[in-house]
Amino acid sequence: MLKHKEKTRWRRARHAFKHSLRCRLVGLFLALALAMSVAFVGGMQQAFSGGWRAAARPLLADYVDHLVADLGSPPSIERAQALVQRLPLSVRLDGPQVHWDSHPGKFERRWGRRHGDDGEPGLLSRTTADGTRVVLGLGLSDTEDWPQSRHFIVWGTLGVLLLLTAVAYAVVRRLLRPLDDIRLGAQRYGSGNFSQPIPLRRRDELGDLAQRINTMAQDIHQMLEAKRGLLLAISHELRSPLTRARLNTELLPETTELQPLREPLLRDLALMRDLVSDLLESERLASPHAALYLEPTDLAELVREVVTDPAVQLHLQPGLPVWPLDRARLRLLLRNLVHNAQLHGQGPVEVHLERLGQGVQLRVRDHGPGVADAQWAQLAEPFYRADTARQRGTGGVGLGLYLCRLVAQAHGGQLILRPAQPGLEAVLDLPLPAAT
Repeated sequence: MLKHKEKTRWRRARHAFKHSLRCRLVGLFLALALAMSVAFVGGMQQAFSGGWRAAARPLLADYVDHLVADLGSPPSIERAQALVQRLPLSVRLDGPQVHWDSHPGKFERRWGRRHGDDGEPGLLSRTTADGTRVVLGLGLSDTEDWPQSRHFIVWGTLGVLLLLTAVAYAVVRRLLRPLDDIRLGAQRYGSGNFSQPIPLRRRDELGDLAQRINTMAQDIHQMLEAKRGLLLAISHELRSPLTRARLNTELLPETTELQPLREPLLRDLALMRDLVSDLLESERLASPHAALYLEPTDLAELVREVVTDPAVQLHLQPGLPVWPLDRARLRLLLRNLVHNAQLHGQGPVEVHLERLGQGVQLRVRDHGPGVADAQWAQLAEPFYRADTARQRGTGGVGLGLYLCRLVAQAHGGQLILRPAQPGLEAVLDLPLPAAT
């Protein structure tokens, strides 16, 4: 179980790294920093090693010879003590007449304690004429500790590197902050919310991109508003001629010659009237300032009023609360859902109403063939019909489910269309007020 969780976390981290520009930039910074550090340290080591072999080593060897000669033969302990006090050195004397160590029992870094690979004595090791071996090293005072200093340098360097990484991450995050604003702005524009533009934080390439996206969004908003205004104008202008045409048709005498023409004409005029009404209603509900006429409504009673067909099976939970709803819009929603189920389904149509969580759920199901998987995402789009031939007998113009979705959204709910196996099920979730 723990291994599975670790693998899952590793996969998530790897996925985040692969799909996060910020993480990849920070990783690139770290890789460059490490590569530059390795290259710099390697180059400096090569430079110092070359200089050490060419100049510093002979000078140091000659200086060690002078220091050992000053100690005498056999070496004098007093001179060795004076040398240790004067210079940051450690001295150890091993010979037939003298045994002395300037730093007994203390860890010290000694240079040249062993012979080199070529068999020559170490750089800081000499043997006097009386056979005493003199070993010099880097002596440390009582307050200094070379290993601790070395560890402090290593951990301090690592801390500075981590600090630089954190600073780099903060800088990269600040540089890429406009990308987050652009992403959120694109989501708002995609959902139809053009009221809040993308904030312009800088005047670089990302700021120019945000400005261009804002300009594009304004142009799209203006085109959508122009289309909406055109639809509203056409709908308003069509209502009066349609009303006059229907009135004149109804006033025609019911003679044998005109009767075959009168009924189809009245039916077509009714379809055109319903289309204009649906267009006007959809544009009103799609507006950000859609007004609902709320009144206390018993949703179960409203379902019984709308669904009068005895073939429809009602499953209504008793005791549901009464809360403010737009009765006319919900009546339209119920009528469209039930009509759609009766038109495209087979067998009985079921209507379920029950309280679920913090809201009420209404489900309308048919037992028909359903729709193809590629059509689910478009069922509630305006003017979309699964029947590409758009025959009159297979449905209207494709505004019914779109209106239902707008009514649900206007009430703060959502409409979901899903397969029922067999058939299709429309699920309406309406939230209840907090005090209900």
